[in-house]
Amino acid sequence: MPSLKEYRDRIASVKSTRKITSAMKMVAASKLKKAQDQAEASQPYAKAMGEMLARVAKGVTITDASPKLLIGTGSDNIHLLVVVTSDRGLCGGFNGNLVRMARLEIARLEREGKTVKLITVGRKARDLLKRAHSQKMLHSFVGVGAGSRVNFAEANAVSQMILEQFEAGNIDVCSLIYNNFKSVLMQTPTAQQIIPFKLPEAAEVNDNDTEEVLTSPYAFEPEENEILGQLLPKNLGVQIFRALLDSAAGEQAARMTAMDNATRNAGEKINDLTLEYNRARQAAITKELIEIISGAEAV
Repeated sequence: MPSLKEYRDRIASVKSTRKITSAMKMVAASKLKKAQDQAEASQPYAKAMGEMLARVAKGVTITDASPKLLIGTGSDNIHLLVVVTSDRGLCGGFNGNLVRMARLEIARLEREGKTVKLITVGRKARDLLKRAHSQKMLHSFVGVGAGSRVNFAEANAVSQMILEQFEAGNIDVCSLIYNNFKSVLMQTPTAQQIIPFKLPEAAEVNDNDTEEVLTSPYAFEPEENEILGQLLPKNLGVQIFRALLDSAAGEQAARMTAMDNATRNAGEKINDLTLEYNRARQAAITKELIEIISGAEAV
């Protein structure tokens, strides 16, 4: 059985840990509000951009003159996965669940005979994937959103690298893997194809509203292909920017939840250790009394 001093040291250590986790919870909560507001503000714009492109692309006759970002390269042999995580840990399964999804996607594509390349955004994605997939990595972006907020310039740097790889013929398909921020308690790992541009599927259509938007007759000036040629690269940056914002908000929400659970667990551990300490102290007192009584009777 541990000594009373060891119990006191353990209780003091857990109390110090609880102070740290409680402080980290409050810091994450203060950062979450800004990140959540920024993420929620970007979602309508990103959704409207996707719907507008879908509306334009719906009436386009696919020809060799159509933008490559719309029709692709004619092959799907080389896949680029852009994996977005955080730079720091202590946020529960936020990074682990996403990297697990990325590994499953890599394994699925390789079983189908595809070549996989990776771009990681966030130190955790780089560190967790480089051991088994270092040869697949083209570049790793770290420090994204290290300031007070995520900037579009950071998303644009990622999108420019993707466009350079696509225009050079080094990739055929590009997918974005990130945590979709649903709420403070839910961040869902999501895979979204961004090259070539994918029209909304029937399951994604909301009743008849979106279907009407996609099929409404419009006259375009200039022609649709020229409009798409200008908008598709911009849409790439917008979708990546939205993913970075969702990831930043999800990271703070996951960290706040994880630190809240850690603080609660520390409190329970302190109660358990205090109970054990009191029992050990009572046993030590009883033992001393027995020794005193036994000595007195012996005299």
